[in-house]
Amino acid sequence: MLICIPDVLSKDEVAEFRRIMDAAEWEDGRATAGAQSAMVKRNEQLPPDGEAARKLGQRIITALTKNPRFLSAAIPLQIFPPLFNRYTSARGDHFGIHVDNAVRGDPLTGLRIRTDLSMTLFLAEPDTYDGGELVIEDTYGSHEVKLPAGHAVLYPSSSLHMVTPVTRGARVASFFWMQSMIREPHIRSMIFDLDTAIQSLTERLGRDDPDAVKLTGIYHNLIRQWAEV
Repeated sequence: MLICIPDVLSKDEVAEFRRIMDAAEWEDGRATAGAQSAMVKRNEQLPPDGEAARKLGQRIITALTKNPRFLSAAIPLQIFPPLFNRYTSARGDHFGIHVDNAVRGDPLTGLRIRTDLSMTLFLAEPDTYDGGELVIEDTYGSHEVKLPAGHAVLYPSSSLHMVTPVTRGARVASFFWMQSMIREPHIRSMIFDLDTAIQSLTERLGRDDPDAVKLTGIYHNLIRQWAEV
């Protein structure tokens, strides 16, 4: 399940993020890569324990917890503190094909999560750089993702994925992982589809429509059946 989530951040918020990020010191992106990923990763990142990354990351989490589409798709139990990376054309930065680590730990907070879902939040407009597409592989083939600044994509952490070489400009983004209350991807997908259908139904008929009320009850009972908390 690959889901785009528009307008996580406004254009003004993106501009503010970029001002803070551009003034910060960056480090080699391999510092947070696993052994296999480090062999195919070439980019820069904000130090995860730095003030800029922590403050901006918390703002992203706050925005996401108010985003109905994100909450419906992810049903998050824990969200890893967001990280920030930059791919520049000067070095031909890229990230070869890889899969994310199954478990991520945050040394500052002691948080450890199972990575069910990965998210990339784009912080550069697509017309400001060439290349840098996020390519995600699933059962139905490869999907290239390159979204407007402030928009995000959510996808299974078990997916093979890569970032193509940047040949002009700079690709800037936030990336992170989350553990869902619903562990099984196919169940999470069905619950998302059900919630989407309920929202569409209530927009047409109202929240007090008897069928909408009944379906909402079914939705919550399914969550109650499958949630791990």
